[in-house]
Amino acid sequence: MALREAPSPPNISLEEKISARTAVIAVIGMGYVGLPLAVEKAKVGFTVIGIEQKAERMDMINAGQNYISDVDDKELAELVSAGRIRATNDCSVLAEADVVIICVPTPLDAARDPDISYIVSTAEEIAKRLRRGQLVVLESTTFPGTTEEVVLPILAASGLEIGVDYFLAFSPERVDPGNKRYTTKNTSKVVGGVTASCLKAAISLYSQTIVNVVPVSSPKVAEMTKVFENTFRAVNIALVNELALLCDKMGISIWDVVEAASTKPFGMMRFSPGPGVGGHCIPVDPFYLTWKARQYDFHTRFIELAGEVNLQMPLFVMEKINKALNRAGKCLRGAKILILGVAYKKDIDDARMSPALKIMELLVTEEADVIYNDPFIPSVTLESKSLASQALADLPIESFDCIVLATDHSAYPYEELATRSKLIVDTRNAFAAFAGSNIVGL
Repeated sequence: MALREAPSPPNISLEEKISARTAVIAVIGMGYVGLPLAVEKAKVGFTVIGIEQKAERMDMINAGQNYISDVDDKELAELVSAGRIRATNDCSVLAEADVVIICVPTPLDAARDPDISYIVSTAEEIAKRLRRGQLVVLESTTFPGTTEEVVLPILAASGLEIGVDYFLAFSPERVDPGNKRYTTKNTSKVVGGVTASCLKAAISLYSQTIVNVVPVSSPKVAEMTKVFENTFRAVNIALVNELALLCDKMGISIWDVVEAASTKPFGMMRFSPGPGVGGHCIPVDPFYLTWKARQYDFHTRFIELAGEVNLQMPLFVMEKINKALNRAGKCLRGAKILILGVAYKKDIDDARMSPALKIMELLVTEEADVIYNDPFIPSVTLESKSLASQALADLPIESFDCIVLATDHSAYPYEELATRSKLIVDTRNAFAAFAGSNIVGL
């Protein structure tokens, strides 16, 4: 194919544009990662084009309307009004971009193997329009080797030379939804380039908006860094969850154990048990690593076991609910149960892979009468039915056979609930200050 010429040598032209913040940045996927990233880039002067296939999200962005809690409503509206951010579902605009950042989903399939189809299709769209002087960065979490073994061959089919005509890097997202202390701007950014010039271009880009950029020797190192970070959390959560199972059998409070152990100033990092793990990262990323390891005839038994422990926690919560109801002379079938909180963690509007959804599904399967409240999640779709959040103020708390606290949102009136409820199964230790015979913990 004919190569489109840049007006000046590509590395100089690109770095000059980035330094002057005149580079046009395309962000593919305007979800929990892409939209906050786009806002940070636009705030310092870059023009950002968001490519989003969900029409509702695209229309909301162009109307200056926010749908991500980590993004300031007013900032987004002002940036859209100023022409700094716009959204489209037309990939042809990639030809306008100097920088293309990929933030598409990387789910697991039914067999818990990586599904990188969104990365592949996105790379193919980029390759059709790739020109000299462009930087492409993959931010989607994936298995080590994806950038060089999957994305690079697709882009190379354009006939352009990597590190000379265009640049390719991997820089994992490290967004922690709901974290007010660590944001996109002040969370260190790991960057790995395919070549030295690719790394240099990527560092130049991220240094414009990130306080600390951490260069590593290759995209594989950067990819492994991301999956290691979340596997570290998954394994330690599994450890404390398994300890919770043991403490329950021994009649010991796991919360007392965690609290006491956390007083040690060295060699100890606090992790808390819960009803399971949720979100897009912790339940998914370790399986990306185990899948890749099998290609080397290596079985990550420790990591896979951690996944199994975390996956069984909703079943443990079900056991606690069933036993608590039995002691109260109630049967699970037909029991009126209120679930409090379905987001995967407190004070956020994200219910992806939340253990609360699994618990609700199990309860519905057992023919319990289930309703829920979550101030951040207006509706959920289970395998068997769809439910809408019910206003807590309108609910007759005393009438429920059991209330299950699955997510400990700050807005909940814990003291009032403890006083008015017949029975509470508390998976987050939020009712610790109101201990009574009607409250059952993990």
